[in-house]
Amino acid sequence: MVKRKTKVTQERLGVSSSETTSANAVNLSKQNRKPVPDVETLKSDILNGDITALSRSITLLESTNKKHGEHANALLNACLPFANKSIRIGITGVPGAGKSTFIEVFGTYLTSIGKRVAVLAIDPSSHISKGSILGDKTRMENLAKNKNAFIRPSATNENLGGVARKTRESIILCEAAGFDVILIETVGVGQSETTVHSMVDFFLLLQITGSGDELQGIKRGIIEMADAIIINKADGDNIPKAKAAESDLKKIIHLYKEKASGWTPIVSTCSAIENQGVTIVWKYIKDYISLTSKNNYFERHRKDQNKYWLLQTIKNEITDSFLKNERVKHDLEIQLNLIEENKTTPFNAAEHILKAHLKF
Repeated sequence: MVKRKTKVTQERLGVSSSETTSANAVNLSKQNRKPVPDVETLKSDILNGDITALSRSITLLESTNKKHGEHANALLNACLPFANKSIRIGITGVPGAGKSTFIEVFGTYLTSIGKRVAVLAIDPSSHISKGSILGDKTRMENLAKNKNAFIRPSATNENLGGVARKTRESIILCEAAGFDVILIETVGVGQSETTVHSMVDFFLLLQITGSGDELQGIKRGIIEMADAIIINKADGDNIPKAKAAESDLKKIIHLYKEKASGWTPIVSTCSAIENQGVTIVWKYIKDYISLTSKNNYFERHRKDQNKYWLLQTIKNEITDSFLKNERVKHDLEIQLNLIEENKTTPFNAAEHILKAHLKF
């Protein structure tokens, strides 16, 4: 009888039994959810190399909850004195260049010589689920099982700036956890490369052959940023093409002006799948660190990066706050309609909104 009355009451209220079950499941999930540990506990666990605490802390960084943000900022400040002790390496390349295979082989080698390796991968997001679609832990299965490695993909959710900031903050936590080599994998050739270049010490471009003119697919800006260009998949019948591309790239690099670091970019070939020519990349990186440490570029570059991220964070926060304002959103909708009706231009609309709502 009680169950029947409950069902009748639900029907009168327009609530189905399935909705009630779903709501109960959500409530149960909230009840079972573990509270976020205090900052001192998280800090202590991270410094002790606790991977679970590190993962949980990065999740805290990525949360949009305001209280979580305050908690995360306090944790970052607590961990900062124990950071800045790693070598940060950015790895990019067009889709299909074999970045994940390269990183797995390279990361495994580094752990074999006593290094602790963290891989922070900025993944593109599914437009439907908003989740990561590359699945780096799946593609780097062996490295993911390595006790001296840590892999963390972060979906962009169409907001590269926000994810880039969280990635940079994640570097601090990984360094505090004792990871002395941080590998940052990017989504591919594009805006993300410039962003990642602004948070790493050494920037590596993976290239492949067999796609027509080997040099057409590389943007000038990417070459200028690269400290090493490694032509992957140099195996089998592809070896002659890889060697030809290597020769061409070496000629092109000498046409560029000298880098501020004083370093001449390395061009070489490798086959990640056959584990050939991968381990020597570590020698290139060590040579680079040695050179830039002696000429003081290494430290100066990191300071410049800090300045960049200060300004970038201010820009991001101001933009985000501005666009969340209800009056701005209302005015923005009006201007978008006017643009669609061809009654104004995007530039005039922007000027109207900024003049109306920005008070300096």
